[in-house]
Amino acid sequence: MTLTNKVALITGGNGFLGQHFVSALKNAGATVVVTGHDNTADISLDVTGRESITNAFEQVMQKHGKIDVVINNAAIDPKFDASADQNTKLFENYPEELIKQSLDVNLLGYTLVAQEAVKRMLPQGNGNIINISSIYGVVGPDQRIYPGGTQKPVDYFITKGGVVMLTKFLATTYGNKGIRANTLTLGGVFKDHNKDFTDKYGSRTPLGRMANPEEVGGPLVFLASDDSSYMTGANLIIDGGLTAW
Repeated sequence: MTLTNKVALITGGNGFLGQHFVSALKNAGATVVVTGHDNTADISLDVTGRESITNAFEQVMQKHGKIDVVINNAAIDPKFDASADQNTKLFENYPEELIKQSLDVNLLGYTLVAQEAVKRMLPQGNGNIINISSIYGVVGPDQRIYPGGTQKPVDYFITKGGVVMLTKFLATTYGNKGIRANTLTLGGVFKDHNKDFTDKYGSRTPLGRMANPEEVGGPLVFLASDDSSYMTGANLIIDGGLTAW
């Protein structure tokens, strides 16, 4: 799989998963434009602001003359520990403002970035949009694996499920214009989780463990490459088999 001569823009490229995605894309030969909020990003991009998104895409077009691949990766992944306020952790009391914030970033943000991508890709006659999602956009949570009195919050599920349908909309609407769209859905990826959690999570997967961060890049490169040229509207699930049960 090679990405030589391809220009790829990724949102949230300096986050935990984003860094591994960027490394894999670069190793495959892509020219990668990392967007985000901090000073280490190549270009500043706020996924909740249309003007910010448009300006970022214009900068890429001016410098590179094209955008082959756009990766929607920037997202809020809410987490609560056992010391958090009980009233704000459980669904029946989960704050409205947190739900709206996740909707703005995880769903509206993906949609606005995809809109700008399509605008740039239509004149090219080709393009590739990859939306990063989670198994929690496909299946409900097993809340038993989380610390007592905590829940994985509802906003993550409803936004990640929406991402899968955004991909299907893009694929069926613009496939005849040469634009592909696919979802990369990941299961749990290890990041300093404690043994109790990793044991519980691992027991839910046929492979018996969480993903290692180094395992997420290859599937993304595949979707970004021409080796997946007959794929669109698909949801590539990398979860150690969790959703097979």
